Amino acid sequence: MSDSSMVAQAVPDRELELSEIAECAEQALRQAASLGADACEVSASTNYGLEVSVRHGEVETLEHSRDRGLGISVYINNSKGHASSGDLRPESIRNCVQKAIDIARFTQADNCNGLAPKERLATPFPDLDVWHPQPLDALATTERALACEAAGLDHPDISNSDGASASAEFALNVYANSNGFIGHRDGTRYSQSCILIAGKGDTMQRDYWYDSRRAFSDLQSAEETGREAARRTALRLGARNVPTREVPVLFSPEIARGIIGHLVAAVSGGALYRNASFLKDCVDQQLFKDWMKMSERPFIKRGAGSAAFDAEGVATRERDLVSAGVLNGYVLGSYAARRLGLETTGNSGGVHNLVVASGPYSTAELIKQMGTGLFVTEEMGQGVSMVTGDYSRGAGGFWVENGEIQHPVDEVTIAGNLRDMFMDIEAIGSDVDDRANIVCGSMLIGKMMLAGS
Repeated sequence: MSDSSMVAQAVPDRELELSEIAECAEQALRQAASLGADACEVSASTNYGLEVSVRHGEVETLEHSRDRGLGISVYINNSKGHASSGDLRPESIRNCVQKAIDIARFTQADNCNGLAPKERLATPFPDLDVWHPQPLDALATTERALACEAAGLDHPDISNSDGASASAEFALNVYANSNGFIGHRDGTRYSQSCILIAGKGDTMQRDYWYDSRRAFSDLQSAEETGREAARRTALRLGARNVPTREVPVLFSPEIARGIIGHLVAAVSGGALYRNASFLKDCVDQQLFKDWMKMSERPFIKRGAGSAAFDAEGVATRERDLVSAGVLNGYVLGSYAARRLGLETTGNSGGVHNLVVASGPYSTAELIKQMGTGLFVTEEMGQGVSMVTGDYSRGAGGFWVENGEIQHPVDEVTIAGNLRDMFMDIEAIGSDVDDRANIVCGSMLIGKMMLAGS
């Protein structure tokens, strides 16, 4: 590793970068109009990054990155053409626009194509406190990754390391369209993780932990992440199978987030207009018990999914996706909305901080409430059907009897149907995981099929 790779890179000039990529977006719009496009939308971006990975106290990779890119969609007589470029020189932008125009002239017309409704475009742009840059210091980032791994390896039950990493990313994006909209979305992200191995030979177990935040000052210490990775890994020693039976299942917060993610996927536009969702035509139906509430909150300060507008410039808004257990609406961009005869919900690109209302119970209290069942802390495989809602995943975690953890469990399968699982959610814990776009605590489901030995 050269000394030059360890030199800290200065914080990018945010205003200058945004001005430069905004000019690139506007150039693309002008070029598209001159070539006969009826409408056009452009996204231009710059990303700076630093990532360091270490293993056994040695640096494995150190990567600085600076990526710039532009994507353009043009519409001619309801036909769409899209092209992208990683080069923002004027001649490259002109070539990119020409390719999009050429594609549009040879694609089938679709009456649902087009820009988002002009009256729905964002006008206020509140400060969401998501920009917290600091110099990209390779030496400090390396030391952080090393400290994370060292703290994990200090645990007496840890026998090996699969590595630790630390990273920082600065992202700046400008979206503009021919309806006169131009807006920017930018943000920083700092992350760290550690993967450890406990035991030897046939008794080895592997687990990890991580943290990810908008502001570096909000990250837990590197040592905390390493120690938590070690604690979780050591707890898995002695894992064994359990008999096949129907039992309550408690999902840890990071796994429960995935269950809610399946709901979002099932009520999103693409699955709905393709008739590939088990929740089509379910608006205003009771999907959960009447205490369940899920709210989209796009304006949370420093939130992982905070944004003033979606990928089409449509203003985001706070809303209850689910209230009193009832599904209140879908998750739609403008194209899907037109296909369904509905209006965009400002969700092109997904939800923005979907917060599942938590209850008063800690993880320990939910384990006690569960009585006898499986506490799931890991899932494997992709056995989920959005068409039928059938759910079957490999799982690992802990067997619980009489409200107490008895031993770790691995190599089991849990199965059910998402529609039944939603209605059978008995509690959401207070142990909320807010590191991602879906904010959720642990989730207790009254019964699922567990396939074991």
